[in-house]
Amino acid sequence: MAAGIRGIRGPRPAGSGLTPTPAPSGLDEHGSGEGDGDESARPPLLRELALVTALFLVYKFGRLFANGHESRAFRNADRVWDAERAIHLPGEGTIQQLLLHGEPLIRAANTYYAAVHFPATLAFLVWLYLRRPAHYVWSRRVLALLTGAALALHLLMPLAPPRMLAASGLVDTARVYGPSVYGATPETDSMANQFAAMPSLHFGWALMVAIGLIAATRSRLRVLWLLHPLFTLLVIVGTANHYWFDALAAAVLLGLALLAVRAPGRRTAPPSVPRQVGTTPLPVGALR
Repeated sequence: MAAGIRGIRGPRPAGSGLTPTPAPSGLDEHGSGEGDGDESARPPLLRELALVTALFLVYKFGRLFANGHESRAFRNADRVWDAERAIHLPGEGTIQQLLLHGEPLIRAANTYYAAVHFPATLAFLVWLYLRRPAHYVWSRRVLALLTGAALALHLLMPLAPPRMLAASGLVDTARVYGPSVYGATPETDSMANQFAAMPSLHFGWALMVAIGLIAATRSRLRVLWLLHPLFTLLVIVGTANHYWFDALAAAVLLGLALLAVRAPGRRTAPPSVPRQVGTTPLPVGALR
């Protein structure tokens, strides 16, 4: 041919013209999936409302089934009190004396015990549902397991709280200073089982709220969420509603629940797939 064939394209040299396929939408360059990358994991709202309501009702009314074992509850209370003293745990009265330094302080502690437990846990679940759906499902499952295990222990081991135990010498701060969420006569209280001290779901739920928020957020200050279970521990002990062992039992059950439920991992982007995005035409007359 007298003239070459124009426009014939040949391969570019190796290692050039290759660009990685971009990561899927919702993943950053590290594959962290921050923000709304896991919105597809959000379960149906009505189903979740039903599940959370059922969890609350099981917690509220399941405890009532443990009523009627007052004598066992007081015997168990004596054993728990003696066991704590045997291993030289600080007396619950030490914390109570700190709160009793001022009436406003003890009223604040009673209010925290009565008013923060459910609203804080509910706000935690709502926020996770809206912003971190995968962490919401994980947290809801852990809380359900923890609550179920706690109710089983309430049935197996009824326990009178330290405010009812004469040997403790503690003050029933809610009854004396208010506000109180319990009836004046524990044996006939139809709203709550006052002989279900172990484990403390106040502490167990508060600890899970802190763990869940630490896992679901990336702030450098997220460790401060642990102040919630710390304040809760001081309140439940200082108001004589729980023993140290009640919080310990809740922490153990929560640990087992966390082991049983797989936590949401950080998603990673698939490996980049190189593709050819351009070629170089051969010079005129290259083919004859």
